[in-house]
Amino acid sequence: MAELELGQHCGVADCRQLDFLPFVCDGCSGVFCLQHRSRAAHGCSEVNIRNNSVKPDQHRSYTCSYKDCKGKELLPVLCPYCEKHFCLRHRHQSDHECEKLDTPKPRMAATQQLVKHIVDAKKNEEAKSKKRKGAKNSETAAKVALMKLKMHACGDKSLPQTERIYFQVFLPKGNKEKSKPMFFCSKWSIGKVVDFAASLASLKNDNNKSTSQKLRLCHTASGEALPFEHTLEMWLSDKDYPLYNGGNIILEYLDNDVLFIEDTESYFS
Repeated sequence: MAELELGQHCGVADCRQLDFLPFVCDGCSGVFCLQHRSRAAHGCSEVNIRNNSVKPDQHRSYTCSYKDCKGKELLPVLCPYCEKHFCLRHRHQSDHECEKLDTPKPRMAATQQLVKHIVDAKKNEEAKSKKRKGAKNSETAAKVALMKLKMHACGDKSLPQTERIYFQVFLPKGNKEKSKPMFFCSKWSIGKVVDFAASLASLKNDNNKSTSQKLRLCHTASGEALPFEHTLEMWLSDKDYPLYNGGNIILEYLDNDVLFIEDTESYFS
């Protein structure tokens, strides 16, 4: 009966051990026993070739340059911007706080900024729309009221009809009479309008004296105290908050440092 050939002998000359489960080296393709399976154990010729071709500085390790990090890499991980070595953990610019990093706005912050811009733009457009609508309503209401005012308003009868501007003048709080229809000359200054209105309504008027309060003519929409030196014509043609012939106006005593009325609606309720 023929003898079966099982296993192979170790390729190391001083060993030659018969191994039934031999190891094949993936470097030199030699067959070896368990003891000599590693390349170092059997002096692999492939390792020697590679060792001879490796430069001495390729065995060095590269320490991470990020702050107190002690990480090391066998191969250089170089930042292309600051040209420093880092470990894999800190290789990205944002991870090692790169001195050459141009910090972009976070995507979420940019998105929020865009949303805010859209919302603000929409609010501004809505405000403009309401303003236009409010102005249109005020203008329409003034035209309707003008017919009644012309029948009952008091003023200087010598004024030409073409120069007359009619207002429902709301008088200072605390006055017995709430409002009074009046008409003025469009060419008059606001100061002259105030003086004339005060005389028609029998109001105390110390505007020509150095007092802590002055009688002011105020806009019903903005609450602004109109400057004395302005003319009615200027405000009738104002783009933002015009006065309307047949509209409302407020007379009120204000301290010298007060430039507007906060609650104009309270005069009409």
